[in-house]
Amino acid sequence: MSPTPDRPGNGDDPTQDATDDTRAAGGTDGTDGSTGADGTDGTTGAADGTDSGTTGAAGTEDSGTIAADNGDGDGTDDGSGSGLSESDGDLSAPGAVPDLGDPGPGADIAPDPDPDSSGLRHHRTLKSLLGAWALAACSVEETRAVEEHLTECAPCADEALRLRDAVGLLQAERGLDLDPQLRSRVLDTCLGRRPARIPVPAWARPYDAETARLDALLSDIDPAEWHAPVQLRWFAGEQPVRRKATVAAVIGHLMAVDGLVATALGLDDPLAPHAGADPDPTSRTEAYWQGSHQPPTRVVRTPWREQSHTLLRTASFAGGGAADLEVSYGAFSLPLKDALLERAFECWVHADDIARAVDYPYEPPSGAHLHELIDLAARLLPTTLAARRRAGLAPPAQGLVTAGSPGRTLHLEVEGPGGGDWWIALDSPAAVGSPDHKVAHIALDGVEFCQLAAGHVSPQEAAAGQLGDKEAVRDVLFAAASLSRL
Repeated sequence: MSPTPDRPGNGDDPTQDATDDTRAAGGTDGTDGSTGADGTDGTTGAADGTDSGTTGAAGTEDSGTIAADNGDGDGTDDGSGSGLSESDGDLSAPGAVPDLGDPGPGADIAPDPDPDSSGLRHHRTLKSLLGAWALAACSVEETRAVEEHLTECAPCADEALRLRDAVGLLQAERGLDLDPQLRSRVLDTCLGRRPARIPVPAWARPYDAETARLDALLSDIDPAEWHAPVQLRWFAGEQPVRRKATVAAVIGHLMAVDGLVATALGLDDPLAPHAGADPDPTSRTEAYWQGSHQPPTRVVRTPWREQSHTLLRTASFAGGGAADLEVSYGAFSLPLKDALLERAFECWVHADDIARAVDYPYEPPSGAHLHELIDLAARLLPTTLAARRRAGLAPPAQGLVTAGSPGRTLHLEVEGPGGGDWWIALDSPAAVGSPDHKVAHIALDGVEFCQLAAGHVSPQEAAAGQLGDKEAVRDVLFAAASLSRL
């Protein structure tokens, strides 16, 4: 770039010349246009834009005029500098940009970048993300970058492990098992908002709930656990009985006895080729086990669950009239409403057997359903007492009365969820239990009473509070145990 020639001034005074010349460089105070640093006269100083103009290192643009200092840092023009206004030519033309040359010893020069500084910044950025990474709060890109960095940086890898362990301590341990009442609550809420078109009868709901709970247990066990040994227990006569089976064999047993209910409802018996025509539950189970070409496996779960769904669906569509339909168990029969309660009871008992075999937590039924199961067992006690007398396992009745009349009575008090009070007629199934004719009193927990009725607790081991006629107490405890079977 060639300097612009000086024009004649108004005299020999260079200050005066600078005052008149809008292209002059340098100056001291910027008020009279001699510096142009503040742009008051349309010029741009060559200093740093301050009044003192001490740096002189760079030119700033103001009002389209550029002026250059000579680089001595004093902000004054010694005649060697030059200036250019827009009126002197096009700045975009070649050679129009002034060559500032050497900035001089007073100029600030940016140091060369440190070749390691970018890596340091990258490290610091990724280290700041370790906390979010430990909480799984990083984006996909951030997670990928952090994990790649951890393979290269040992200190960050150690810190990441410490943070991940700390996050684990902050989280409370939660069981993997769902609340056993969750299904009932969800169904109740859904049905409360939109009633079922064909509702499940109240007397079939315990069976619905217990089959669903058992199915959930079966879905959660390992395939190998289907062959785990299960200890089956019941009470026969005066002695406890034990029998070993597998998880799959127990499900086959439940399916075999459920077939009795299916037959009563006019459905096909899925075990007809194996179980035969004998309606006795134990005989059907033995026939099924022996008729199988190989031991039952986990494939038995599907036909069992489909059968339970079919029973519930058929009972629901049949309406209220189906509740009194007789279901034959060979030596005795039950109305359908009680048969499904009995099936719910056995489903829970054997689900608990399976859970113990595979070390799985399993809770009792809900209080409302447990009450119905206890009520069924209590209503069956007078008939069972009479059967034991006929078999010579209990002393004869002490006071026979006409049918429907009150007779000697035992007060059965069941405590806890599902509990209540039952008055058991001691001398005849046709008699009526009455508080006015009470001769004995038994008090025990609801789950313990069910364990006694299932044959899992012997009459001698039952922790019952006893009061009154000891013989009556013994007869009722043994009758309760005799309700059990395979």
